Amino acid sequence: MSAMRISDQVADLLLELVRDRQLQPGHRLPAERQLAEALGVSRTALREAIQKLGSQGILISRMGAGTFVHNLPTQTSSLHAQFTAPLVPLMRHDPQYLYDVLETRQMLEVHTAWHAACRATAQDKSHIQRRFDELLHYQHIQNTEAASLADAQFHLAIAEASHNAVVVQVMRSLFDLMRNTVAENRRMMFINNSSKVLEQLTMQHHRLVLAIVAGEPEEARCVITEHLAFVLAKLSEADADIARRQRLDRLTPSALKSTP
Repeated sequence: MSAMRISDQVADLLLELVRDRQLQPGHRLPAERQLAEALGVSRTALREAIQKLGSQGILISRMGAGTFVHNLPTQTSSLHAQFTAPLVPLMRHDPQYLYDVLETRQMLEVHTAWHAACRATAQDKSHIQRRFDELLHYQHIQNTEAASLADAQFHLAIAEASHNAVVVQVMRSLFDLMRNTVAENRRMMFINNSSKVLEQLTMQHHRLVLAIVAGEPEEARCVITEHLAFVLAKLSEADADIARRQRLDRLTPSALKSTP
């Protein structure tokens, strides 16, 4: 059974737990170890399931505090699956998929950042800051997987602060895809000059936080535009570098000898 199928099954078990215990928004789930033992699953599968339900707005994880019910399960979950299912094969097989997702993000996030700077409440701003702090933490301890997730959650928090229900739902539906592409983006961008790239990404994220907290929509729009353009440029550079190395590999003596 694939890891994706396992995480889907564990997500269903979590939904049953929320319903059976009649948990309400704000209620905390049991600790990870206890929950994994109760469900009879691995902690890795449990984390993936929590991330999946987090992308649907059902659960929310807070570093150092645990996992909480955010919204009660509705038909949103099945709609989310219907939205993302046709896109999963693209993620696995189409090299241009990363660029398509990035282009979609440019269409959405430039406007959500602007609206977030206009509409964010004190609670929204605190949530965005907390997500940024989590990203810094995981980058500092060099946990690449957790940093990729925190990066995607940071951008999702900004979308939520825009208070546009349709945009938020679209972003949540794209969350699983976005989380995977953020991880791949980071891997490709860090092929060369990883410390310099990370420094620039961190600075861009920090400027975005400052713009939204200060209520400066034009600055927020400029920063997110610059950030996504930077990611696109680094991805293009990485692709060109990979293609160049592949051409050189074909010219190695062993490769030439095997050529008919």
